[in-house]
This record gives sequence, C-alpha cells and structure tokens, in this order.
Amino acid sequence: MGQQLIDRLVAGTCPDPDGGAPLRVATRAVAVARSLDGAEADLVRPLGLGRCLAIVSDPQTHEVLGARVTRALQGVAKIVSVNLPAHPHADDRTVEQLRQTTAAADALVAIGSGTINDLCKYASALDGKPYVVFGTAPSMNGYTSLNAAITVGGLKKSLAAQAPTGAFFDVSVLSAAPKRMIRSGLGDSLCRPTAQADWLLAHLLFDLPYRTMPFVLLEEDEAALFAGAADLLAGDAAAMEHLIHTLLLSGFGTAICGNSLPASQGEHLISHYADMLPVNGHPFSFHGEQIGVTTLTMARLQEQMLAGPPPMLSPDCSSEDEFVAQFGAALGPSCWKEFAQKRLTEDKADRLNVRLADGWEGIRARIAAVTLPTTTLARVLERAGAPRRPEDLGWSRPFYGNAVRQARKIRNRYTFLDLAADARMLEPHLAVIA
Repeated sequence: MGQQLIDRLVAGTCPDPDGGAPLRVATRAVAVARSLDGAEADLVRPLGLGRCLAIVSDPQTHEVLGARVTRALQGVAKIVSVNLPAHPHADDRTVEQLRQTTAAADALVAIGSGTINDLCKYASALDGKPYVVFGTAPSMNGYTSLNAAITVGGLKKSLAAQAPTGAFFDVSVLSAAPKRMIRSGLGDSLCRPTAQADWLLAHLLFDLPYRTMPFVLLEEDEAALFAGAADLLAGDAAAMEHLIHTLLLSGFGTAICGNSLPASQGEHLISHYADMLPVNGHPFSFHGEQIGVTTLTMARLQEQMLAGPPPMLSPDCSSEDEFVAQFGAALGPSCWKEFAQKRLTEDKADRLNVRLADGWEGIRARIAAVTLPTTTLARVLERAGAPRRPEDLGWSRPFYGNAVRQARKIRNRYTFLDLAADARMLEPHLAVIA
C-alpha cells in the first residue's frame, strides 16, 4: 500500500482525504527496491540534473554506498567527490563549507541519512540547485520533507529548504545499517499519535488549521510496522519496506502541509531542548532514539490530562528578560519571540477556560480517538530493543525532567506541555511522565 501511495503522490493522482485537489509533491522520482545495484544511472539520468554532479558522503556512507554510486554515475556526468569528515554536523558552518566545495556543481547527490541529507537539502536550496539522495539508513523521516534540521548559532532550527528531486532506497543497504539507526527510524515513526494529538489540541483550542491527510497516508504501513517491529532487527525485507514507506510518507505529509506540524510537536520540543543543553558527558544518541523516549513521555502526559476534568488555565507571567537570563543574550530573544506568540494573557486564559469547560468532553473524545495507549507504544520499542527511558540514552532524571519542564519555551507550538504548564499540572506530573 505504501509504495502505491508514494507512486500516486509523485504522479499527482493521490486523492486528498480532506476533500481538496489531488495531492502532489515536488519530488519527481522515488525508488524503493530490494536492490538498486546497477540501476543508479538509470534512476538519475532522466532527471536532467546537469553536467557536473557533486557526490557528498562521509567515510562510512562512502564505503557503504557512495563508491558504488560514484562509479555508476561517471557515465552520466562529471563527478566531484565531496568527502565530509566522520560524524559531520548539520550546522550553519558546515553548510557554508559545503556550498563552497560544491560551487562548480550543477546538482548535489547526497549519500547518507539525516545529517548528510539535511546538509545537501539546505545547501542546494540556498544555491538554487537540485539534489537527489541515496539513503543509507532508515533513521529518520526527513528524506522527503521540505525542511532541514540545521543548528544556527547554537539553536537547532527547522529551516525551509527543498524536496529532493529523486529519493532512492536499496532495501538491502537499509537492512544492513547499524541496528541503532534502524531503531532510530522506528522511534521517529512512533510519534505519529502524540504529534497528531498535540496538533489537534491546538486546532480545537485556537481554531488553527489542521488536516487528517498526513495521518491517513500513514495508516496501513504504520500498523504493519508497529506489529512487526521485532522483524526489523532480524533483517526482514518486508518489515524494512514498511519502515521506509512510513518515513517517506511522513516526510511527504509535512511537505504537502508546508510545515512540520504533522510530525513534530511536544515530543520533538523535548528532544530539541535536550540537544541545546550542555552534554555533561552524556553519550551520543540518535534523534530517533530520543524521539522514542520523548514520545512515551508525551503519551503518558496526554493520557493523564485526557483522563481528568477540564484543566483550569492561568495567565503566563514570563518576560523577555527572564528568557534572556535563562537562554543567554544570543538565544533568549529568539526563544521569547517564539514563545510570546502562544503565551496566555489573562484574556486568552479566560476565553480558553470557557471553551474547555463547555467542550471538554468533545475535545478529549476527539483527541483520544487519534492516540495509541502508552503501553502499546512502549511494547513497539521493547520488541525492537530500542530505548524507552531517559537512562537508556544516558540521560539523568534531573536532566530529562528539566528538558520536559522547559521545552515548550523554544517554539511557537501549543502542545500538551503548554496545556499542563498553564494549568499548573506539569510539575506534579513530572515524576510519572518522565
């Protein structure tokens, strides 16, 4: 089902479940196959990317797939090999370095997953060049999105970029990826219920736009993926296809919406805030590993809030000076600018309290209908051997509790973190939800 949906999206013939025009994406070619060995040139040549292609990889992705793609594309165009250092960073400095080294190229070919894809996506967008990606791991859902996660001045941001012209996935390569990267992709897929619940909450409280389309696209592959989570780590090709289809369709959903709202809510805020804090000796963890843990936190919070009476909200008394004192002179003003847009004044709190009091039963029924039990989500991670607790990431409880407590301050997205904090309920729940 997933491949059929992807083919229809690329062709512009997929019906919109919300009743709009047929859905269409900017990506012109997507291939997911048990093997793409020998097919690389045939996939790239019809896209007309130009006479000079910059193939971007790091030492690991070059060995896994980059050397093979380079050999295959030598008959398609002049090749410029760009070898990033091991474990490159998706930050503004690396983007500028990449732009300089690919200045003579007509297009970029990304060989990798999250970091390399985001770097090529953003750098190519800034320079008005197309790019294609050959994925090396099913580790995240950003392959087909329009945004890139780039750290700018120390603050991790989701920046407008562009979709890949082509996205190609050899299932045999994906299945051989490090197990942690496979678990990371599963973790990144786990947040659909919590992200949908948060987005629906903002819609029901503030009448903000909301669509079911991104979630309808995911229904069939998500169910099969969650049911067969253990098979992913056993090298099962069908399970891997469900995972990569889920990741691609999630990215397409955000691209069609024009933002990351369907796939990035409270669970991502916690992860992003944790990434902003000093590591203090914490071991490295993949983004999706973090999202698996933070999704369970958000699921517990949502369950507890929805099981109770209508929350009574109070005005927020934060100030820009407090944000500058907390985040520093560089990040404080930008965080305040985001938070101030959703901060509850006395009038806003009064209006929301009326809405909650009058419509809580309907609100919580609609939101509960799109969620999955925390126990179900935890079992998915458990079957795959993925992290489920902060300690599994090497994060202390005080560190993680602070991230949950403060995460809502960095982005203008009203989530259950805000609802709980504005109701003075977040702090009492921390011991349970974290």
